[in-house]
Amino acid sequence: MKWRKLGKIFNPIEFALPHSCHEFAQSPQALVMSDRVRIYFSTRVRDSVGKYLSHVAFVDFDKNMKHIIQISKHTVIELGKLGCFDEHGIFPINIVREGNRVLAYTAGWNRKVSVSVDASIGLAISDDEGLTFKKYGDGPILTASLHEPFLVGDPFVAIYEGLYHMWYIYGTKWKSFEEGAPPDRVYKIAHAVSADGINWQRESEPIIKDRLNADECQALPTVFYRNGIYHMYFCYRHIHGFRTQRDKAYRIGYAYSKNLTNWVRDDSSAGIDVSEDGWDSVMQCYPHTFELGDKVYMLYNGNEFGRLGFGIAILEE
Repeated sequence: MKWRKLGKIFNPIEFALPHSCHEFAQSPQALVMSDRVRIYFSTRVRDSVGKYLSHVAFVDFDKNMKHIIQISKHTVIELGKLGCFDEHGIFPINIVREGNRVLAYTAGWNRKVSVSVDASIGLAISDDEGLTFKKYGDGPILTASLHEPFLVGDPFVAIYEGLYHMWYIYGTKWKSFEEGAPPDRVYKIAHAVSADGINWQRESEPIIKDRLNADECQALPTVFYRNGIYHMYFCYRHIHGFRTQRDKAYRIGYAYSKNLTNWVRDDSSAGIDVSEDGWDSVMQCYPHTFELGDKVYMLYNGNEFGRLGFGIAILEE
């Protein structure tokens, strides 16, 4: 695999975003339309007590992925009601076209007391080509369970031969490194299947081998099929020090499979890495692959977890 970087294509601070958000365009996810590509992302605003809320917005590009057509000016998906799993934000979101509908699988999050956050996976549905979404319900479709105790999120859904496949993450532990500092979390990639996209059968075990150590954090899987192989990209990092130390920050990982069950990790074949300098020189995170005609693109965030936007790369074969 070899990806050619085309540079950063969107900076949120240059535009007026819904809910007065002015920073972050995290986890870009594409919906290919007849005349454009709509890219959804999560952005942020501070609430009345100074803490972040994550809102969904989108930007429309022409099909050359060079020119912006429009930016969303309205609420795309409402945040959750008081006490709900997505009360404080939606990040990330995954978009799936299903016939005349557009499905949004959301990672809703809410604040906690002993730890910083918890997350679950929700579903919202659009009947207007992804302009707005109505939630399937106030609760999640996938949440903590006996073997997945917390932090169920980062869904990526694809339909193969009529069966829905979801790759997602779940938390395995919280770990403290400094007295008085909030604990850090570990999460791994897992897999589930569904006949209807709503009721899921989980395997509840990690499917990607660790590369760093047992506390490696794996996030945001994305899968596409090409030349008889299923290709998965994701991001991974160290559990601690990832915010300030370049060598512990997010990198993009790669695995492949012939049957959607057994995955072989081979980061050396990922074909993309941090740059020597610039907007993606410290970290690369939150990849999303999509096909446009006969081309495959990868959207991803760079330094500071996408504070200043996202870029794009094209697969060269």
